[in-house]
Amino acid sequence: MDYGDKLFWLSVVIQRKYAQICAGFDLTPSQATLLCAVRDEPRQMADLAASLGMTKNALSQLVDRTARRELVGRAGSAQDRRVVMLSVTPTGKVLAEAVYAEVAKRLPEIAGSLDADDQRDFERVATAIVDTSDLSSPTSNQPITPAGPATPAP
Repeated sequence: MDYGDKLFWLSVVIQRKYAQICAGFDLTPSQATLLCAVRDEPRQMADLAASLGMTKNALSQLVDRTARRELVGRAGSAQDRRVVMLSVTPTGKVLAEAVYAEVAKRLPEIAGSLDADDQRDFERVATAIVDTSDLSSPTSNQPITPAGPATPAP
């Protein structure tokens, strides 16, 4: 396998572990990513769609499904009525924090078979990749994902 193949399979390993974690909370990976993206502060729907690499329509459908579970809510912006803001509900906040904590705890298990030096190298490289990637909305420097990858909506 070449480098591209290794990166592909690494993404599969990460996505599979992330999906297992999300399933434990009865969430799809997309729903969990959405909750974690707005857990600390409301976000503009348009910026959120861009950050997550989704169309506005796909994000709207994801938000609809998640809102039916009373985990997120939409509201108009006080500054601009055309802007729709998305935030977590109190129930969604508790769930988002639990998912985020579980991801932070269990996702590193993917490197569990590495020795301590390799684990430190893996952490250093993963940090460098994330820190230099475009994972923020155009108007915010806040990270949008937990330790797991953002996954496209189904």
